[in-house]
Amino acid sequence: MITNTTGRAFFNGKYKRDPDPWNFASSSYELGRYKRVLQALPRIRYKMAFEPGCSIGVLTEQLASVCDAVEAIDISPIAVDQAIRRCSRLPHVHIERGALPKNIPRRKFDLIVFSEIGYYFEPSQLQSLMNRLMKHMGDNCTFLASHWLGSSPDHVLSGDQVHEIILGIDELRLEHAERHAAFRLERWTRR
Repeated sequence: MITNTTGRAFFNGKYKRDPDPWNFASSSYELGRYKRVLQALPRIRYKMAFEPGCSIGVLTEQLASVCDAVEAIDISPIAVDQAIRRCSRLPHVHIERGALPKNIPRRKFDLIVFSEIGYYFEPSQLQSLMNRLMKHMGDNCTFLASHWLGSSPDHVLSGDQVHEIILGIDELRLEHAERHAAFRLERWTRR
């Protein structure tokens, strides 16, 4: 039997077995990566951010400190419940259950943080998703992607493959790139 590692059942199973299956709240790797994500942002403040695949909301909570409003989604209702609890004291953060590409909020963003989710898409799906996300990027929108460089049987693409697909989008201009031992982080702006 082949397990679908991109559907709600797969992710709900992960969160049922462990409320933080990737150790987002406690891993020195994840906490260090979040720190680099925030340091790589070129502006002090953003009006409207979008974080798809927010999981339990650890990065969401940190993005709230530099954004007037944050919209976040995750495919797992279990993760969304945790994220809502984590960010409950932040009235400018809105989190709901949703999956890409169907549930992109209908607005323009000046920041999109695409973290640790790109490898759950087939190459053509990721290309199509990026084209849809482009429609939600306001002028001078910052698009930041960060992905682990290891391998997992759960992933359809590697972190490098995700970033190479994004690099191929003509409407985005690469402004900043970092390659660490365990993750890759790149920042683009809309041309």
